[in-house]
Amino acid sequence: MNTIQLECFIAVAQHLNFSRASESLKITQPAVSHQIQTLEEELGVKLFRRTSKSVSLTSEGIQFLPDAELILRTAHSARERLGRHEHFIPFEIGCHNHLEQKLLPPVFHSLAKEFPLLRPSVRLVPFPSLLGLVENQQIHAAFGIKDEQKKSALSFRELHSASISCVCFPGHPLTKHQTLTRHMLKGSFIACSPRHTAAPVFALQSRILTRLPPDQQYYTESVESAFTLVRSRLGYTLYPDVPRLRDPDLCYIPVTDLPSLPFGIFYRYDNDHPVLKRFLNLLTQDV
Repeated sequence: MNTIQLECFIAVAQHLNFSRASESLKITQPAVSHQIQTLEEELGVKLFRRTSKSVSLTSEGIQFLPDAELILRTAHSARERLGRHEHFIPFEIGCHNHLEQKLLPPVFHSLAKEFPLLRPSVRLVPFPSLLGLVENQQIHAAFGIKDEQKKSALSFRELHSASISCVCFPGHPLTKHQTLTRHMLKGSFIACSPRHTAAPVFALQSRILTRLPPDQQYYTESVESAFTLVRSRLGYTLYPDVPRLRDPDLCYIPVTDLPSLPFGIFYRYDNDHPVLKRFLNLLTQDV
């Protein structure tokens, strides 16, 4: 496996088109096809489904993509570090959505002052994969909701006890209330895929959906998509309320008879990364 193979694989995965991938890489299309073929032979799996009209990732290709990106990033980082004879400090944090990234800029800013060689990065990964990356030390820590019924070998530092809130657009009928209960929730509801939201949150959303007629049900792939539909005045959703993560264009009304959920950061207790402890302390102060 080499960096050329990985660059070709990632380019085709991004464009889902061999011709556009070859243009972006500035090499011929047959060369891209050859690199993908040799990579598939080395891995022993098919990474793409190809027809005369379309290209798509196989399930194995989807699984391999984050690994390919990590390997390529590591190779480039090592090359840069050796070329400059400097000892950069890579530090990668996992997020499930763009909302969680709002917590990072002030913390990264402070860390960069203390560790000038720090090179932080952020990985957006769906729920089923993110904690596994922390366990396997492919990333250093990840935000998430702690599910008390699902035990994790990782350490967890709680940053906020997040009440479940009704998230709706200004002027929605529910905004006339300061607080809500489950029985007061009415109207079209927008749920999010379990791949992009924590299991306890999806369970709550599913309960709401099951008692609604089909014309009041909306189902989206990501949290960002759900919030976009809310901003489009199509309905409301339920989501753990962390004040620093709020969308300023929306209203958040606590649902008082739903349990709060611990929001925080997962990490390996035996991770001796030189920046991790300071990162956790700064994050705790900032939230």
